[in-house]
Amino acid sequence: MVNPILYNNTLKKGLYLIPTPIGNLGDITLRAIEYLKNSDFILCEDTRISRKILDKYEINVKLISNHKFNETKNLSKIIELLKKNKIISMISDAGTPGISDPGRILINECLKHKIDIIPLPGPSAVTTAVSISGFKEKYFFYGFFPNKDREIKEELEKLSNLNFCFVFFISPKKLNKIIPILKKYFIGRKILICREISKYYEEFIRFDLDELQPFKKELKGELTLVISEKKIDKNNSQNLSESDKININKMINKLSIREITDLISQNSKVPKKEIYNYCLKLKNEK
Repeated sequence: MVNPILYNNTLKKGLYLIPTPIGNLGDITLRAIEYLKNSDFILCEDTRISRKILDKYEINVKLISNHKFNETKNLSKIIELLKKNKIISMISDAGTPGISDPGRILINECLKHKIDIIPLPGPSAVTTAVSISGFKEKYFFYGFFPNKDREIKEELEKLSNLNFCFVFFISPKKLNKIIPILKKYFIGRKILICREISKYYEEFIRFDLDELQPFKKELKGELTLVISEKKIDKNNSQNLSESDKININKMINKLSIREITDLISQNSKVPKKEIYNYCLKLKNEK
């Protein structure tokens, strides 16, 4: 696609998705500043937060508050402005619009009305965290955890069978609550806790997940979690899924090894001998 900046120094009409810094205000791109300055309107989550970076770079454009509580109500108004060939840029409080932030609803409405959408690359907590993790480059971005414990456990049980590293966003208040659940479903994996990425108190905390304990003092600031890929143990049941191992752990003190082996083998392609040996090893450790 040709650069939307035209020869008369105006932008192509449409909706612009513009990433903003996730911490350090110096991380904004020159292109983002240029496009924001040439917009007719800027959609933002919290005008007070957005005003800090806009004032820093002397961007004096009319703001429209657009957050998860009013984005549906705003739709018709914004679409009408876009149909009148207004240039509208969307920003979030930090990072890229539409990624764990408002944006998806408006983007789909623009697609329905055949309105041009122009995304810009820029700051991202996801890629920053993965880049420093040292984990497998194939990763799965999940976003924020569900609110209910049951939903969290159901989701993590499904994810635990995938051999990817995982990226989660989480609030500090929920971290200690989620640690025991992560340990249960991601056995033998590593974890990187990224705190306040690109800010003054930036910190990267690494643990073997099996050894991680709830923090005595609550961590402060924005948190991004990266869970490593599966650890392959060539000497011990490398074909057994995490959910199989969890089910075996639940049954090991209630049923005989032969009964457990028969039950697990009904829904698994793992050889019975391997299931039996895993049960035997687990039994001896108890």
